[in-house]
Formats: sequence, structure tokens, C-alpha cells
Amino acid sequence: MASRSYIACVLCQRAVQLKMTYRGMSTAAHQQPQVDFLKGALHRKHPGVTNLNTLRLPEELQVAALSVIHRAQIMRLQERTQSLTNFLWSRKRAIEDVTLKQKAISLEKELWEKEMAKRGDIDEQAVEDRIRKKVLSELRRTTYHWTPLKYDEDLGVVYMAARLAGAYAAVRRALNEIKKRDSCFTPHSLLDFGSGLGTVVWASHSCWGDSLKEMVCVDSSGPMNTLAERLLKGDDERGEPHIKHVYFRQFLPVSPKVQFDVVVAAFTLSELPNVKDREDAVFTLWRKTSSYLVLVENGTKEGHQMLMEARDTLLNKQEKTVIDPRPASVFAPCPHELMCPKLAHAPIVPCNFQQMYHPLPLPGHNEQLMEKFSYLILTRADQAKVETQRDVEWARLIAPVQPRSRHVHCRMCCPDGQLQHLVVTARKHGRDVYRCARNSNWGDQVPVIQKAEEDILSDSER
Repeated sequence: MASRSYIACVLCQRAVQLKMTYRGMSTAAHQQPQVDFLKGALHRKHPGVTNLNTLRLPEELQVAALSVIHRAQIMRLQERTQSLTNFLWSRKRAIEDVTLKQKAISLEKELWEKEMAKRGDIDEQAVEDRIRKKVLSELRRTTYHWTPLKYDEDLGVVYMAARLAGAYAAVRRALNEIKKRDSCFTPHSLLDFGSGLGTVVWASHSCWGDSLKEMVCVDSSGPMNTLAERLLKGDDERGEPHIKHVYFRQFLPVSPKVQFDVVVAAFTLSELPNVKDREDAVFTLWRKTSSYLVLVENGTKEGHQMLMEARDTLLNKQEKTVIDPRPASVFAPCPHELMCPKLAHAPIVPCNFQQMYHPLPLPGHNEQLMEKFSYLILTRADQAKVETQRDVEWARLIAPVQPRSRHVHCRMCCPDGQLQHLVVTARKHGRDVYRCARNSNWGDQVPVIQKAEEDILSDSER
């Protein structure tokens, strides 16, 4: 009996060993070849992580802003702040004259067809007058009436209460993309077009500190420039500016040969009245760019489409006067230079991202808010040089990651210009890729994975 028990025990152990060996071989067969893309980093800090924790305004900026707002004594500040916030978020592009004309012609044709379908004699002149009035009335009712915003000191203070912290959070997050992925880049000069309250200066200073030796802020509004200077000096006219080498202008530098390491236009394209003005502005800003051009807009369909207009302008159109022949390439967020796949599917959903932040501690403000924004970074830098530490291609996460038991749902924009909903597992994609996916979030990048058909969910499964 003892002999039989011993033999049974040995056979059982052997069976377990064979089972474990088979599992190991099966797992190895399903895993993709591993590449050392981590370069020694922790999974939660892998090279594709560019998101930031909840942001606070720099202490000096917050104290100065609260002082300015308190001294201004704006009536109904909370109500006006909410009203301005809603207005800016719902802002659309002005309808182009050509589009308006086509709409009028189509409507007039439709009304004439209805009139002609009626039996009996008609008074053509009377009908024509009636149709003209109907067309004008319908156009007034359905056309978005774009108006420029003119900032006086009071409206500037309201804007400060409404948008200072949110705008800072969006710009800071966009600039972090450059800081994280091009760690050797040390800018010495910066141009902020449509500088407003100077949030770009503060965000840039928090990224690169005193390496910036020249920061030129351009805004056509004199009162906004004055408020921006007050913030830099801590709301003390005799005080020294907290950030040095900041210069305010109402117009761009005239010389086309003057370039800046970083050029930023945050929430500025939406303030230009038509597509021609936006195209001219983008070309002008690109001529001023030595390394990186950063554009930030609201995370709405309008904001995203304005950025895609700018992207198309610089990638596919030729400017009349070429000062710097180095071509534009997309640095972020797109992992490709093809047509944006989000514009190719109906209904159109904007490509946007989010950043949590602490707003100014004013009545009616929550402890934390979320800024939803779209951004675009183009570069003249040698992309191959910038990406030397990244041995694999990376896709951009365009929605929140959904971790589940032993798998992760990732919705990504891929280097081939396609949107993918991929289910990532350690067994099929490797432990490192799986752990990186679990530690990533909306807006981060993840390594491109060899996609198996069963891993990609169809539209009906999503």
C-alpha cells in the first residue's frame, strides 16, 4: 500500500509540473516580443505618462489675483463670472460669408418650389418680396451671431475670476507634454499671442523656471496687459515682478526674422472672426517659431475643429514667404499626421482632454474643478532626435482607461490614423504593457501593441 501511495504521489507531482510547463509555453506563445521601453522607470511613471495631479495656481499668482479682485469691488461678481464662463464655452466660429450665401440660396429655392406647387395664378413680385423676408428672418433666427469681446478693466477682472485657474491648468498640462518627452529642451525665449492675464508666462515659468530669458506677451487689450503686469508684481505698483524678463506689447514684433523657442496661443484662435484671419495668424506664429508652437482651445467641437484647421494649414499649405524652411511636424497629441479620425465619423466628437485644478477660493467656486480642453503642438525639432529614448511607437489614449479584472479597456488613436478600442491583458500583450495600461489615463500615451483580431472590439461591442 505504501508503495502504491508513493507512485501515485510521484505521478501527481509530474502531472502538475507538465501542466505548469504547458501554461508557460502557452503564455509565451501569446505574449508579444518585449521591448525595453520603460528604460528603468516605474510602470506608474512610464514614458507615456504626461498627465498631472490636481494643479494649484502658484501661491504668488493666487494672492495677487485675490487682491486685484477684492480691490475691484465688482458688483454681482459671482453671477457675471458664471455668465462669462457659459458664454466662452458656447462660443462658436463666425459663419463664413460663402456658407451664409449658400444657405440663403438653398432656402430661397426651397420656398420658391413650395410656392410654384400651389395652383392658380401668382403675383411673382409679391411672392418674391415675401420669400426674401422669410429668408432674412430664418437666417437671423438660425445663424450664430459672432461678436468680438472687448475687455475693459471690469470685464478683465471678471475674466480673472472665471478663467485664470482653468486656463493656467490647460496650458500647464499642454506644456508638460514637451517637458516630459523632450527633457533636454531648455527654452530661452517665449512668445505668448493673445496673452490676456499672462497665464502662459506663469505656466512656462513653472515648467522651465529661470532658463527663460525673454518672454514677450502680445495682447491688443491695454487693460488686460495692465492686469497681467499687476499680477506679476503682486498687485503692488512699486513691487518687483515675481517673474523677470517679461515684456508686454499690443502688436507682434515686426521683423519676420525674429523667432522664439516656444510660441503659444491659448484660447486665442476663437477670438479671430474668420478662417482667413485664423490662417494668417497661424502662419505668422509659425514664422516666429524656432522649436515648438503650442495652440490651446476649449475642448468643444468648435475648439477642436479650429485646431484641426491650424494643423491642416501648417502641414498641407505653403505660406507665401518662407523664412525658416524646416517643415512642421505634429508633436502632440496626434500620433500621426493623417486626417483626424474623429472628424471622419458622425456624429463628430471632439478630441479633448481634461485636467483637474483648484480654482480661486471665491464664493460659488468648488474645491476642485475639471478643465476640458483641446490642444495641438507642432515642432520644427528633429522628431527622430526627440524620440531617441522611445524604441516603440506610442498611441494616444482618447478616453478614460477602464481597468477590469485581469484586463484593461483602452480607447486609442493609433499611429496608423485609426481609432481602436483594445482590450489589453498581461497574457497576450506582456506584463509591462499591461501594467503601463493600468497606470495610464485619458491623454497619456501607451506603447503600440501588435493587435490580434479578437482583442479589438467592434462598434456593436463598445
